[in-house]
Amino acid sequence: MIRIEQHGAVRVIVIENPPVNALGAVVRKGLARAVAEAQAAAGVDATVIRGAGRLFSGGADIREFTRPSIEPHLPEMLDVIEGGAKPVVAALHGTVFGGGLELALSCHYRVAAPSARLGLPEVKIGLLPGAGGTQRLPRLVGIEAALSMILSGDPVTAERAAALGLVDRVAAEVLLTEDAVAFALEVAAPGGARRTSARAVRVEEGAVERCIASQGDRLQRLDAPAACIQAIRYATELPFREGLARERALFDQLAAGRQSKALRHIFFAERACGKVDGLPGDVQPLPVASVGIVGAGTMGGGIAMTFLSAGIPVILVEREQAPLDRGVATIRRNYERRAARGSLTQAQVEAAMALLSPGLALDALAGCDLVIEVVFETMAAKQEVFRRLDGIAKHGAILASNTSYLDVDAIAAVTRRPAQVLGLHFFSPANVMRLLEVVRGAATSPAVLATAMALARRIGKVAVVSRVCHGFIGNRMLEPRQRQAERLVLEGARPQDVDRVLLEFGMPMGPFQMADLAGLDLGWEAGRSSGSTLREILCEHGRRGQKSGQGYYDYDSDRRRSPSVAVEALIRGFAERSGVAQRQVGDDEIRECLLYPMVDEAARILDEGVAQRASDIDVVWVNGYGWPAATGGPMFWADGIGLATIAAGLRRHGGDTAVSKALADRAAAGETFIPQVGR
Repeated sequence: MIRIEQHGAVRVIVIENPPVNALGAVVRKGLARAVAEAQAAAGVDATVIRGAGRLFSGGADIREFTRPSIEPHLPEMLDVIEGGAKPVVAALHGTVFGGGLELALSCHYRVAAPSARLGLPEVKIGLLPGAGGTQRLPRLVGIEAALSMILSGDPVTAERAAALGLVDRVAAEVLLTEDAVAFALEVAAPGGARRTSARAVRVEEGAVERCIASQGDRLQRLDAPAACIQAIRYATELPFREGLARERALFDQLAAGRQSKALRHIFFAERACGKVDGLPGDVQPLPVASVGIVGAGTMGGGIAMTFLSAGIPVILVEREQAPLDRGVATIRRNYERRAARGSLTQAQVEAAMALLSPGLALDALAGCDLVIEVVFETMAAKQEVFRRLDGIAKHGAILASNTSYLDVDAIAAVTRRPAQVLGLHFFSPANVMRLLEVVRGAATSPAVLATAMALARRIGKVAVVSRVCHGFIGNRMLEPRQRQAERLVLEGARPQDVDRVLLEFGMPMGPFQMADLAGLDLGWEAGRSSGSTLREILCEHGRRGQKSGQGYYDYDSDRRRSPSVAVEALIRGFAERSGVAQRQVGDDEIRECLLYPMVDEAARILDEGVAQRASDIDVVWVNGYGWPAATGGPMFWADGIGLATIAAGLRRHGGDTAVSKALADRAAAGETFIPQVGR
């Protein structure tokens, strides 16, 4: 775990705990002993601490948060390092996150390679830096920069860190250890140990107020950001030791809270979802050096960008020149916008576009290792494309459908290579959304499935495996929610109230906002419309959603929505014709009627083996649909409420038949979906 090197009068302590050099108990114990020995050793004038492999340290071992504490604790160990008489220099490269950065802050000096990315991401798992980060960082970079780093959780580059005063020197990548040793010798004179805790905090006037104003409702919804601000305030108001104690108290309070437990659950769930049941241990992913995409619309273009940004050549095929040109222009425009924001250089934009080969002939896809179909969402259209691709694609090429609902096995059945077929359900916009549902067909080979999972990691996606069913995991759970939303408005709730309840819960939009955005006329044909559903009635009245300026809401020229009196009248009329008596519907009933059926459907999905594990369902909904991560996803959230409460609510609103056997049995047995709830 700890390795020692001697470079003349400088002792180099190497943290060697792959894969991320986490500062677990064994590492802390070894590091504390090594630092103490270096401080006491004759002939050692200074110490350098560095990480082995590709990074310095990814921080604390989060799994320890729910286990009995083991000494030395990280804050106390860092105090020992900072208190040493001989200078300690942190040599930083790669990831320097969380407790890893707090370790660097406790050192007397910091030397960084250009690859170093320094950050305190604790807020993203509902915590604050609890080993002195909120007290030491403001003493180096000032209140404004410290607030920015801690509240965003985003890392800064070595160059930016040097400009802020967080890093003392930027070294050559390949000479990091040598440069850090040389720097340590420079500062090894008596009194060279420069303690961060002894520095005064630089307070920029109005910094805290500006920060609070920038947070919007985040401070009301989430516990951790408010606690971070309070801890940094302590740095300005209290002596270092007292501020450190207050920081730790806030950390412990957050760690015991439901929000942090939920966010830590998602953290682990996103890592667990990559483990696929039933894959042989020796299966190897197939090489994917080029990707073909059939369809250059919004989704096809977004998928293309995902691969281009990962450096994978893409052949983009469309039936006609005009939509192909529009698709390519949209891709370039999206890249140019990123360049304008500073997230890409112009050279990177041109490099990505150079990997794109647009065309009108499916034959151009003959040499691709993977071909993804992104055409109209009908079985007939998709099967026709797959028949043609089967005769064009090379032997061994993988054929994937981006279908969001349809039977992947029925699509595979029209080919002579069903083992090479699977679903790759990207979420819109595909170049932004992290989720990828990997749909495992009945005949999909282990190597093809392993390839999809490996490729997802390569392109920066969080992949969740689903078996074949209508709508897979996410969209299948969406359907009962939409049915309940329509029932509620028929019984007297207003569309805007239904949406508001979900917005207040933390969802990015409600069911009627989502319907208007997608378009109410999806799958609707005027000649076949019977006026038997509310959606059909709205379409018949020309209310097709945002694109027509009217849907469940009215929209102005900037697509800002407002409640529609006309829609409320149409709903009342439809309810009267349907024999439904309208009534007052409260917020609690709306929330339960929308969310409890989703949990019930998820229980069926789990029971049928469509999803591998309950936490996978949480990953899908947090990353694909905007379920508030601070609640942990629908399954973790349901466990917190209690499955018996969910089942009772479903019966109260819909009778005994509203509860599936899968949920009823778990509730009766007092079980939960997630093992070790509150992890």
